[in-house]
Amino acid sequence: MRTPRGAALLLAACSTSLIFVAIGPAGTATAGEDGPTNGTTSAKKQGDTLTALAKITYRSSGGGKGGGPITSVDTNWTPPACWYAPEWKATEFQEYRQRLYFGARHDPDAPRDVLGEMSDQNQAYAKDGYNIDKEKDGMWWGAQQNPDASMADQYACDREPFWVENGETPDVPQAIKPEILAELAYNQIKVPGTKVSLAPDGPSKVNLPTWAWLDKGDFQPVSVTASLDVPGLHIEATTTAKPTALSIKPGTEDAVRIPASGKCELNEDGSIGEPYAKGKAKQEPPCGVTYQRSSGNGTFNLQATATWDITWTGTGGTGGDLPDGEYGNDQPVTVEEVQSVNR
Repeated sequence: MRTPRGAALLLAACSTSLIFVAIGPAGTATAGEDGPTNGTTSAKKQGDTLTALAKITYRSSGGGKGGGPITSVDTNWTPPACWYAPEWKATEFQEYRQRLYFGARHDPDAPRDVLGEMSDQNQAYAKDGYNIDKEKDGMWWGAQQNPDASMADQYACDREPFWVENGETPDVPQAIKPEILAELAYNQIKVPGTKVSLAPDGPSKVNLPTWAWLDKGDFQPVSVTASLDVPGLHIEATTTAKPTALSIKPGTEDAVRIPASGKCELNEDGSIGEPYAKGKAKQEPPCGVTYQRSSGNGTFNLQATATWDITWTGTGGTGGDLPDGEYGNDQPVTVEEVQSVNR
């Protein structure tokens, strides 16, 4: 796959003392009133550095302790690796291109053909005056990259920067839109852990049910809102993960799952299973496992994995579904033989 020309020029310039950011990766941590957010650095001079304007910020709500990021159950689906978004005002774009060329020209290792290509591109932009006369009417758009994607996929957006009038939607594949923001927000969702309560207390017993449950307070929806707000463009999308079920894997083939599918559905109050109560040791729980042999001197690794239904809503009444997500925890379970006393 061809590396985009802008990226090649950037790499050529990066070995000089002047460093320029052509594409702002969506991963720089900033702080907001609603907690940590992530986004690209907004366009401004920082010494001799000119960074990109586009800034995607993330705001989360819900969640809990001991959790982590969800994984799509669709192994063929991944969040966007790259997209196009507003990056520069006209005067900023002119300065960026001129400084980039200046830095590369004074780099003895910069390939001559790259310098020639840069010069030709700058002349083409200069022909229209970098649209400085339209400073308030639009912005230059460029490629943005997801740092979590592979390098090859990140540079699939290899189009040169292009001018977009305020309020217009560019007819360009992968141009930023609410759905892309929703998919990026998916990648920021962190759900609570799924360490289940087990009973009766102490080691589980062979051939006696082990009850498993999650309280409703531990299993709540989680949302992340991704937004992009630049002159002439404001779009956002909120991606919400709602728990639907908990799957139990006993950690050994010598066990019977309850229910037989091993999938415990969500109760109406948002809980999973039913808390154990004294006197229910021999009753079958709505969610749990019956071990058929001892764990000996070790333990069985019980796995509890939650399934999350993922939906999104965005600017302009947009919305839809995204692949279900999963997140799970492992916990050791000691299983002992039932001790009997002969009189």
